[in-house]
Amino acid sequence: MKKATKKDIEFIRDYFLKHYSGMVTELEFRNDYELLIAIILSAQCTDKRVNMITPALFEAFPSPKALAIANLDDVKEYLKTCSFFNNKAENIIKMAQSVVAMHDGKIPHEHAKLIKLAGVGNKTANVFLIEADGANLMAVDTHVFRVSHRLGLSSAKTVEATEADLVKKLKDDLHIFHQAMVLFGRYKCKAVAPMCDGCELKVVCKSDGRFGVDGKNDTKPKKKKQEA
Repeated sequence: MKKATKKDIEFIRDYFLKHYSGMVTELEFRNDYELLIAIILSAQCTDKRVNMITPALFEAFPSPKALAIANLDDVKEYLKTCSFFNNKAENIIKMAQSVVAMHDGKIPHEHAKLIKLAGVGNKTANVFLIEADGANLMAVDTHVFRVSHRLGLSSAKTVEATEADLVKKLKDDLHIFHQAMVLFGRYKCKAVAPMCDGCELKVVCKSDGRFGVDGKNDTKPKKKKQEA
């Protein structure tokens, strides 16, 4: 797979800034507590599914304090249509307990504190800070991984290394590029049958519509461990 040139990178930057500036997550939330839980639940689950689950969950447990004392089986019942709902139910309760005990019931906005919470790894912490604060961070999910590889921005095998490549090459406005690649990958540069015809990035794409489509290349990151 060819690498993007400096000229290619500038073209990609300009395209995403023009078409995706101001875009935000499709997860629905009203506060930091709801945002963090929605992000945790979205791991290996669609935003659409999470948005179907969370209204009833948040009505039953409207705050970290309420969730911290929740019955595990009750929480599982709300999450039963979500992937890995058993682990996620345990994690969000433990997360709420830590937030109450260590942060006076308020979700911290420091990366080092966020990743100490149950169910919150580097990607989840970065997404939270991107959405809550517009932080200049990159978070790599399957869409970002696929798009960055097809465009030649990275050839790394892991999420961590791909993130490092994107931070180095894109540098600024990373919160915009994260959301841009998520939406671009979700709706245009799909894993199967990407919409290459008419795509303005086709002129800098290194895959010609084949990468990850014909089975010869893997556009899924190598996983170290599940981030619930």
